[in-house]
Amino acid sequence: MSRPNPIRHHIPSGLPFMYFASDNWAGAHRSIAERLLRESDGFAAAYGASDLDRRIERRFAEVFEREVAVLFVGTGTAANSLSLASVQRPGGITFCHSEAHVIADECGAPDFFSGARLLGVPGAEGKIDPVKLREKIAAYPQTAVQHGRATAVTITQATEAGTVYTLSEIDEIATIAKKDKLPLHMDGARFANALVSLAVSPAEMTWKRGVDMLSFGGTKNGCWCAEAIVFFNPEQAKEMPFIRKRAAQLFSKSRFIAAQFDAYLENDLWLDLARHANGMSDRLRAGITASNASRLAWPTSANEVFAIIPKSAARAAEEKGAKFYEWPVPPATSELLGPEETLVRLVTSFATDEADVDSFLRCLAG
Repeated sequence: MSRPNPIRHHIPSGLPFMYFASDNWAGAHRSIAERLLRESDGFAAAYGASDLDRRIERRFAEVFEREVAVLFVGTGTAANSLSLASVQRPGGITFCHSEAHVIADECGAPDFFSGARLLGVPGAEGKIDPVKLREKIAAYPQTAVQHGRATAVTITQATEAGTVYTLSEIDEIATIAKKDKLPLHMDGARFANALVSLAVSPAEMTWKRGVDMLSFGGTKNGCWCAEAIVFFNPEQAKEMPFIRKRAAQLFSKSRFIAAQFDAYLENDLWLDLARHANGMSDRLRAGITASNASRLAWPTSANEVFAIIPKSAARAAEEKGAKFYEWPVPPATSELLGPEETLVRLVTSFATDEADVDSFLRCLAG
């Protein structure tokens, strides 16, 4: 799929377009920017009471094929933290993957807002190991006054390792959580990328699998600043308006978040953008697989690629304008690299073009 690129005019001329550091680096899709501009005229009720806010809340119900409670927030960290805060109790323990964004990259915000502790569970390729999850939960029974008690489980879809939980894998995690009456949260910062990778419906990947709460991300996939907390049982969201307000996430002009979702969801733009980003990662994966000097670190299926490349190639690519991150080697794969190699993370977005990918692959070829 080829779309007009709305961020090209912000890039200095003469530099290659090789931005793979993060999908957060991309701008806003033109349709979303235009919708925000249209909404900037006139007046509307504040604090989520506008007609547009209400209409987009109903649109979420259509997307997920059931009544849902939806609360707009400004960041993924807020969505994750406040979702988990809504189900916490004194002494609470929330279980997540040991390398999940909530435990590794949110500065303790989930702990701060919920008063609970996050406990990492190991697992290959960014996915919680079900056996280890059972063991961890068993160590925090509901009667464990000294140690604290299990209160929730959260999974990331797509994961920080670029992998995607299959439906059966979500089923297995949900079954473990339900056995101990623990709510299951899904961090969906790259929800659309995972969804199109599995080629299933939003309902099939969430509440039909036993997910109770979802952090629905739009910012990484073409929005400017649009995240939503979705409860699949609206009764469970009764306290959320108060939690959101106390966390300073009740936007007075929340219609501007709703306006982004209006364009994002219209005619399935969100899925088209995710397919494009995933397709650009497919192109990267194919090129790296065919390379004589570089290789994939592990299989991925969303819009993140982890590759092992020569250190000299990494420096050469950077000198030619490529932007990417060298990545820590996961503990479970400590033997992954040779002495002159480095692990890099490459993230594609709705704004990535084939030329971006091909230019980077040529850098790797020397």
